[in-house]
Amino acid sequence: MRNIKLIIEYDGKEFNGWQKQANKLNIQGEIENAIKEITREKTELIASGRTDAGVHAIGQVANFKTNSKIPIEKIPIALNTKLKKSIRIKDATEVSERFHSRYNCKKKTYCYTINNSKYGSSIYRNMQCHIPEKLNVEKMKKALKFFVGEHDFKAFKASGGSTKGTIRTIYDAKIEIDKENIHIYLTGNGFLYNMVRIISGTLVDVGLEKIEPEYIEEILLSKDRKKAGRTLPAQGLCLMKVEY
Repeated sequence: MRNIKLIIEYDGKEFNGWQKQANKLNIQGEIENAIKEITREKTELIASGRTDAGVHAIGQVANFKTNSKIPIEKIPIALNTKLKKSIRIKDATEVSERFHSRYNCKKKTYCYTINNSKYGSSIYRNMQCHIPEKLNVEKMKKALKFFVGEHDFKAFKASGGSTKGTIRTIYDAKIEIDKENIHIYLTGNGFLYNMVRIISGTLVDVGLEKIEPEYIEEILLSKDRKKAGRTLPAQGLCLMKVEY
């Protein structure tokens, strides 16, 4: 039995998230169907984690087991011929039978993109969140530093989701500017339901000077979701990289 690890890129706009669901277009189901077509086997595709409806990925990782003899270098080519253009298999490698995309994951990096121009973008509108009011990026950078380290992120978790614990570690957090776009990068050992989108929404409040950067510390300690900012829309979020 072979264990195949895939690197997957997808545009989440037309999908109801990663997870397989009856009568709803989803990424897991689409890839599993493609695997069945090329291997003649029914398999379970295990991802590093689920992404919500509308969320994108450049470096999602998933694995499946197969008895197929298809050469490893041919698997991405074969799968891509069966998939929608909004899903691409970027790489495939054969890994240890014990490898598990979710349980072996050490770090994930997400990026949230804000278009901070007056009118927004027509071309990239489904890949970013448009905030027309001018944001104070320097204050946002100061606020972001308070998220680094191990914290209880209960105040930055939306209701719902199956995760019990709320303590997570953020290893790295940074903001990069690309013309009119603000990219918020967060690398951590795991993320709660809507955590990145709520952190980004809170940073927008800092950028709008509704709250000061130092208030982030108080929000974290309060564990109160009502003290944090809004949940920004899904289309601005992208899973960039998964590390093992």
